[in-house]
Amino acid sequence: MVILYLTCPNEDEARTIGNALLEAKLIACVRHLAVNSSYWWEDKINHDNEVLLMMESLEEKFDQIEKVVTTLHSYDDYVLTAVPVAKTTPGVLKWLDETLNNRTDE
Repeated sequence: MVILYLTCPNEDEARTIGNALLEAKLIACVRHLAVNSSYWWEDKINHDNEVLLMMESLEEKFDQIEKVVTTLHSYDDYVLTAVPVAKTTPGVLKWLDETLNNRTDE
């Protein structure tokens, strides 16, 4: 399991990307958070309001997720980061596997 982080310039773009990833079953969940970002870009510090997507997925889905984000994101250089989850509550890995790999207990 990984948690992916992606900042978007606005809620419309965040919703478009999140929905595309959900519909493709590349992520199981997405959270939209309004954030104030400060960062270096083109030799100066910038301050912007953005939308942070926090997404739950599986590590093996990263390359496919990146392809979708590349086609939909307006930033030339967006930051998509995957952080491995060391532990989680019971049932989460089963839920991810069932949701993203179309598996069910038989």
